[in-house]
Amino acid sequence: MNSTLARLDDGTIQLTVTIPWETVDKKRKVVIDQTVTSAKMPGFRAGKAPKKLVEDNIDEQKIQEEVLKDLLPQAYIEAVEEHKLKPIVNPKVHVQKLALNDAWVFTAETCELPEIKLADYKKKISDITAKSKIAVPGQETKEANLDEIVKVILETIEVTIPKMLIDFEVDRLLSQTLDEVKSLGLSLDQYLASTGKKPEDLRKDYETKATNDIKLEFALQNIAESENISVDEKEIEEAIQKAKDPAEKVHLESNRYLLSSIIRQQKTLDFLRNL
Repeated sequence: MNSTLARLDDGTIQLTVTIPWETVDKKRKVVIDQTVTSAKMPGFRAGKAPKKLVEDNIDEQKIQEEVLKDLLPQAYIEAVEEHKLKPIVNPKVHVQKLALNDAWVFTAETCELPEIKLADYKKKISDITAKSKIAVPGQETKEANLDEIVKVILETIEVTIPKMLIDFEVDRLLSQTLDEVKSLGLSLDQYLASTGKKPEDLRKDYETKATNDIKLEFALQNIAESENISVDEKEIEEAIQKAKDPAEKVHLESNRYLLSSIIRQQKTLDFLRNL
């Protein structure tokens, strides 16, 4: 196996991986043998048909799929290790070449955590939080406006978001919207008509939202690391115990890492509110 790496301007990493035919052929023979032992042919019991007869009637596409299922993940892992990458998303894979008696080639797109720069965000946020600290006789002290804080962060952060991250999030938002629309008994066309938008308008709106959401997530992660904001097991357990029902409790238990991230994000926002 050998691979080449290319980095796009937006931070997307493209790996082109070549699997030698010798490796493919070895795995292919294993898959064919497995197919023969379980094949059902007219006039023969399962797995008892002559190998030649099974091979003559074999579905080459299914053989390729089984070989790829086994070889592709391992080849990708080896390429990642070879180039010392630290991907933050699952790869987007495109098979380029599948042929008998020749090397197989595929490309995999992924990305690492982009470089994040937060300029003088503390001063700008302090200007906002200072207003909430002014005591006015007869009035309760109000918390700093979170929307204003988020706006400052988005205006301050310098980061290039790989397009594939934005596309992943946009697709997730669109899928979520489609599920919600279906639950209301509407079609997507009916929903779009009610909002006066075209499909491209909806996707554009979600691209803006996705970009801002990802920027904010990266910014808060960066701030949490620089300020040593962490989450301990006690905080995670307390959050799980506050679940409103057993089903939610099970869900939180099985997603402790995600829960930890959410708690850390909230603690970071609280830190910013108190600047």
